[in-house]
Amino acid sequence: MHSKAKTQMEPAGAGLEKLVADALRRMPSTEAPLIAWPLVCGSAVAERTRAVGFAGGVLRIEVSDAGWKRELQALAPRYLATINRYVGQRVQRLEFVLRDEVR
Repeated sequence: MHSKAKTQMEPAGAGLEKLVADALRRMPSTEAPLIAWPLVCGSAVAERTRAVGFAGGVLRIEVSDAGWKRELQALAPRYLATINRYVGQRVQRLEFVLRDEVR
């Protein structure tokens, strides 16, 4: 009986992800990746980063310092796969820029 309850819970999480992905895919293609970034990276990273632009398949993300930039570059393949699961393969590359480089 316990495994049956677990099986019933898994589709609920998948259903929520599908609902969010469907909403993001209906948004203008230039906005969806910007809105999806905090969902993809989680609250701890979202507090230290900000998606600042999306053009030509490249999502630019402002980062607070060089240490965070290095760490996020190492995690970029995972974030790229996750964001594309939400926005439908629109993002080809993540570009992390220091806050001072954005201007």
